[in-house]
Amino acid sequence: MRNRFLGVLCVLLLWGISIARAELRAGIAKVDITPKTHEPLWGFEDRTDPATGTLDPLYARILVLDAGGKRIAMVAVDLGRSFGEPSLDHLKEAVRKSSGISCLLLTATHTHAAPVIKDEYDGSPPEWEQRALNEIAAGIKTAADNLQAARIGSGTGSVFIGHNRLRVNDDGSVSWFEQNPTMVPTSPVDPTVTVLRIDDRNGAPLAILINYACHPVVLGSENLQYSADYPGVTNRVVEKALGGNVQSFFVQGADGDINPYYAVTPMKENAIKLRDWTGEQLGQEVVRVAKGIQTANDPSASIDFREETLHLRLRWDPDQFRAALLKTFGAKSLEQMGSPIRPVIDARVTAVLINKQIAIIAVPGEPFVDFQESWGARCPVGTTLFFGYTNGYHGYFPTIRAASRGGYGAASASTWVEVGAGERMVDWALIETYQMLGRYSTLPDDLTEGAYKP
Repeated sequence: MRNRFLGVLCVLLLWGISIARAELRAGIAKVDITPKTHEPLWGFEDRTDPATGTLDPLYARILVLDAGGKRIAMVAVDLGRSFGEPSLDHLKEAVRKSSGISCLLLTATHTHAAPVIKDEYDGSPPEWEQRALNEIAAGIKTAADNLQAARIGSGTGSVFIGHNRLRVNDDGSVSWFEQNPTMVPTSPVDPTVTVLRIDDRNGAPLAILINYACHPVVLGSENLQYSADYPGVTNRVVEKALGGNVQSFFVQGADGDINPYYAVTPMKENAIKLRDWTGEQLGQEVVRVAKGIQTANDPSASIDFREETLHLRLRWDPDQFRAALLKTFGAKSLEQMGSPIRPVIDARVTAVLINKQIAIIAVPGEPFVDFQESWGARCPVGTTLFFGYTNGYHGYFPTIRAASRGGYGAASASTWVEVGAGERMVDWALIETYQMLGRYSTLPDDLTEGAYKP
């Protein structure tokens, strides 16, 4: 009897030690999702012809992290927007069953040289999209099946490759500021690049995650070839510099009002060269930051996350909005939106906390850069990342002030959600982050034992 008791006690002690010493594990994969067909291209109203070929491949880059019984998959796709919610739901369920994924973040780099994606289709998605979803599911399984002990660290740098494209004039009006080849300073712009470095147990780089805010539109509507634009160049620069089997992930930030200096450059005016310059500037800074990051194996590694669907009103009267679109742009405009006009928009927002030190907000659209700065300034942890274009797409999220001034993205046909939606998303993620940190009490302060009483 005594031996049995000691055996049970040993099992309990070992179980307690394993819970207290959760290990961070990581796995990576990369799959080619470039269409083999000539699909309509995303992002420019004046581009009516479909793709003619491939300038550089479109990839889905996959990072799976596991700790404390929770497993998250981050998938950065070289697309203009995330897949529609029916496709996302199917993918989420598939990888939950096949790979044990409890949280999926599918985030688009927002390149404008990728195929159009819609929220809903009459029937099945196009062949290329279904193939891409299948490849992504298989890639997630590969990453999850090859998890290994990992160390993580973070760092930040600063690089200017773009400008704010909504110029506020002295009279308060707003002008469209598309290109800025002379690099005139503008505001607001967030030059911060946040870098996560994930190493294997021996300290060799396994994954580099890059979070930065700038539209990938160096290639304009004249370009008819699939391309990842400058983020693809950045990834190649990082992978070449760090060598080995490292995989680089570009994750787009809050770039709703930020353009690259050399936006929409015509091909005959060295568009490829300027795309490469833009990607190289960012990539070189990422390499500098990544080489200086010291990774560590946290003995109490953890992954926490919260997911919420915020019910947002359409900013415009639905009938008037539809009629105005048809009158101004014709029937094709409704098709190009990729999203049906609904009086209520269900926006999926996610907050993630890694090791109680790294906080991520992920939103389904194009947030203005102020939200990224606000998130970083107000978040109660040292490392913050802002993922735009994640788990859905619902147009632009301007600040309350920007919405009052107007301009593209602030009060245009591509701005769908009610004023204040972006502020709600950031506030929700902040509250959830404090909750995950255990910073809120479960009882009022003056009702707890030993509490100060006035």
